[in-house]
Amino acid sequence: MQERIAGLDHGAAISDTAAMVPEERLAQITQRFEYLEAAMADGASGADIARLAKEYADLKPVVEQIAAWRGLVADLAEAQVMLDDPDMRELAEEEIPVLKARLPEAEHALQLALLPKDAADARPAMLEIRPGTGGDEAALFAGDLLRMYQRYAEARGWGFDIIEQQDTELGGIKEVVAHIRGDGVFARMKYESGVHRVQRVPATESGGRIHTSAATVAVLPEAEDVDIQIDAGDIRIDTMRSSGAGGQHVNTTDSAVRITHLPSGIVVTSSEKSQHRNREIAMQVLKTRLYDLERQRVDSERSANRAAQVGSGDRSERIRTYNFPQGRMTDHRINLTLYKLDQIMQGDLDEVIDALIADGQARMLAEMGQGGGQ
Repeated sequence: MQERIAGLDHGAAISDTAAMVPEERLAQITQRFEYLEAAMADGASGADIARLAKEYADLKPVVEQIAAWRGLVADLAEAQVMLDDPDMRELAEEEIPVLKARLPEAEHALQLALLPKDAADARPAMLEIRPGTGGDEAALFAGDLLRMYQRYAEARGWGFDIIEQQDTELGGIKEVVAHIRGDGVFARMKYESGVHRVQRVPATESGGRIHTSAATVAVLPEAEDVDIQIDAGDIRIDTMRSSGAGGQHVNTTDSAVRITHLPSGIVVTSSEKSQHRNREIAMQVLKTRLYDLERQRVDSERSANRAAQVGSGDRSERIRTYNFPQGRMTDHRINLTLYKLDQIMQGDLDEVIDALIADGQARMLAEMGQGGGQ
C-alpha cells in the first residue's frame, strides 16, 4: 500500500486514500460517539447509562483512529499547499515524504478498527477440555493443556475457576470445565477451540517410542441472562452425592447437581459443597452451551465457509501439534511453527494468539475488498 501511494502525485495520494475509507461511515460513527457523550453528560440513569457507557467505550478507540487518520490527511494537504510558497517549499518537501510514509499505517489501523466486532469478544469464557484418542496419554496431555491455560490466564491477570473436573488414576483428566474471568477473554481464547495433537514418549512407555494422542478443547463465550431463557419444563434437575476435585474427597451430603436440558440432551453437573451454588453454576454452564449452539447456528446460516472464522470453526478440526522431541509447536491453520514448546506449555501463548488474530483480521479485510496484500 505504501509503495502504491508513494508513486502517485500529491493530490492523488490523498484522494486515493480517502476513497478507501468510507467517509460517510466515519461521519456516522463520529456523530454517534458525540451523541453518546452528550447523553451521558445529561445524566442518563440505571440501565440506560450502562448501555450508553458500553457503546461509548466500544466506539472510543474507533473514533481515536478516525481522528488520527484525518489528522494525517489534513497535515498532508496543508504540506502540499505549502509547496506553492517559495519560503515554505523546502519545509514542505521534507514533511511530505514523512507524512506519506505514516499514512498507510494509519489507514490500515483505521480499517482494522472498522472491522465488524464479535459481540461476544469482551465476555468471560467457559473452557472445556477432554481427552481424545490415545488412552491414558491423552488424559495426561489434557491435564497439561489445563495447566497451560491456567498459567496463561494468570499471566494476563484473569480469574480461573475449575467448575467440574474428573481425574484418572494416573493423574490425567477425563474431563474439565473451567470458568475464565476477565476483560476480552473470549476474544483471545476462542482460537483454542479444536483438536490439539501431541507427539511424545509417554511416561507410561518403557520402550522409548513416540506416541501420538490428542485432546479436544472448546472455548465458549459466557451467556448473559438476556441471551438465553430456559423454561422450567425443559430441564430435569437431579441431586447426587458429590466428590471433591479429582474424586479424592467424598462428601456425605447430596450436594452435587446435574441438570439435563431435555430438548437438546445437554447434561451439565457441578460438585461444589453448596447445593444452591451448584444449581447456579450448572445453570450458567447450561446457558453458555445453549448460547454457543445458537451462535453456531447463526454463523452457519450466515456463511457456511466464511474464511474469517478461524477462531470459531469446526471443533473436530486438528488445529495444533505439540512435538516434544523436537520442542516444536505447529498451528496448522496459519502454518505457524515455533521452536519454543517449553515456554508455550508454561502459558506463553501470546505469540501464537496474536498471529491468529492478525490472520483473522487480514482475511476479513480481504473479504471486504479492503485488504489487498495486507
